Amino acid sequence: MPHSPQPPADVGRYAYDAVDRTFLKQRVEQFRDQVQRRISGALSEDEFKPLRLMNGLYLQLHAYMLRVAIPYGIVSANQMRTLAHIARRYDRDYGHFTTRQNIQFNWIRLEDTPDILNILADAEMHAIQTSGNCIRNVTSDQFAGAARDEVLDPRVHAEILRQWSTLHPEFTFLPRKFKIAISGSAQDRVAARFHDIGLLARKGENGRAVFEVYVGGGLGRTPVIGVKLRDDLPEEDLIAYLEAVLRVYNAYGRRDNIYKARIKILVQALGLGAFRDEVNAEFMAMDRSRYRLQPEVVAAIRARFATPVFEDASAGTAQLAAQTKVDPAFAAWVGTNTHPHQQDGYCSVTISCKPAGGIPGDVTSAQMDLLADMADQYSFGELRITHLQNVVLGHVRKDSLFALWQVLSANGLGTANIGMITDIIACPGLDYCALANARSIPIAQKLSQRFSNAALQQEIGALRLNISGCINACGHHHAGHIGILGVDKRGEEAFQITLGGNSGEDASIGQIIGSAMSEDETVDAIARIVDTYLVQRKPGERFIETCRRLGAAPFKDAAYATA
Repeated sequence: MPHSPQPPADVGRYAYDAVDRTFLKQRVEQFRDQVQRRISGALSEDEFKPLRLMNGLYLQLHAYMLRVAIPYGIVSANQMRTLAHIARRYDRDYGHFTTRQNIQFNWIRLEDTPDILNILADAEMHAIQTSGNCIRNVTSDQFAGAARDEVLDPRVHAEILRQWSTLHPEFTFLPRKFKIAISGSAQDRVAARFHDIGLLARKGENGRAVFEVYVGGGLGRTPVIGVKLRDDLPEEDLIAYLEAVLRVYNAYGRRDNIYKARIKILVQALGLGAFRDEVNAEFMAMDRSRYRLQPEVVAAIRARFATPVFEDASAGTAQLAAQTKVDPAFAAWVGTNTHPHQQDGYCSVTISCKPAGGIPGDVTSAQMDLLADMADQYSFGELRITHLQNVVLGHVRKDSLFALWQVLSANGLGTANIGMITDIIACPGLDYCALANARSIPIAQKLSQRFSNAALQQEIGALRLNISGCINACGHHHAGHIGILGVDKRGEEAFQITLGGNSGEDASIGQIIGSAMSEDETVDAIARIVDTYLVQRKPGERFIETCRRLGAAPFKDAAYATA
């Protein structure tokens, strides 16, 4: 359960106490001993594998990869500088932000790992439960604590879930990995319906916040849209109800077949009604007083998050309007990369990690340092990593936006493409991953270049393009308006195109439109699909809307047209 309150250290970030810090140091030394035994040969790779995975260390194609947890995506400026130091000292000068709001370092030496974990512990970070059949990093709304439409601050409840799930004695060895997402708004900004459990906050009776609970969603080789289990879960029952869901899954989830082990398969096998009955029976049998979230407990966790002291910045709105009138490039960036804030004169800024021809989600150590500096200067020293592989400054004065944009643009971070066709989600693919069938990075770079013209992107409008290097769908291709799946076609890398996916309130799963093509053929096919949309759309119609209205046929015809 949550710890007692202590004075917060950083705005927006949960402040560790002595219990947290002592635990992390002990965990590092435990793993240091395990690494030394592996190097000496006392442990075989088979014996070492579950130990390293419990500490976020994977063995990929060319090197070890370390996945560092960034709980619900929140990181301080100083923590970002720590990540930059690790990239410079122990990797190849960059890191990769993932769709679970974590960061991966792809070129780690085994013998360096304990030292890296020790550096992370000093910065109040770790790699625990970033792998394994456990509850993974709880992801959250990137505009938490700032969004104008927010019902509650989901960071508080994500932290409560983190403390509840970390090293949980019943849920450390589940049938399969388990992913939870929580949004503080009824607007789904976390792809809740594609998670094992998705939580959306909304106002209930008497204005009190309640959660809509979705269960059994997921991507991978069996993509499934989650189903609503409850629409009125009160805050005080959050832990108890999720405990009941996990107990049912742990008891009935399959362990005999890795491809049928996720909770989505169990929900389908039992049916929603029977699964809900099992959860409710478990929930009613529990001693709920042990799990009830009392208001004072929630308040104690909230107190561990420092809150910004906002200034009167209301005059900045008029200044911003004047600046956007005289600089179209700046106006385009403001239009795509800012989000409404609770406080007048402020906004949230999304910094694109997808420059033209760049690798989605990759950030150099110099850029990490710059992001930290920008956070200190413009956003109370706090940043958020998004599940879309970008970075958010949560609280920026509108009269500071122009200066911020100029610095970002000069350092390759000023791309005005959030929500556009070049705001691509992509997994590392066959360049790194031993499971992949094809490389995701080169095709992402080619598509980014193909559609790099800013005027063309504005003409196309909102379009989500996602790329996965294999059926495991780490690039969320099923949820893309246009998705790309890497496959092995007679020993050659090839790509299938899916159409019609969406991760929001009207969630849908993209459908494969035809046979796999080569990399260059796929890029050309997507260009023809987009051209078809521009010709066939109605005024004001987004790509996903045109796709649903017309169906796949005209887009398939365009994709496979020959000169």
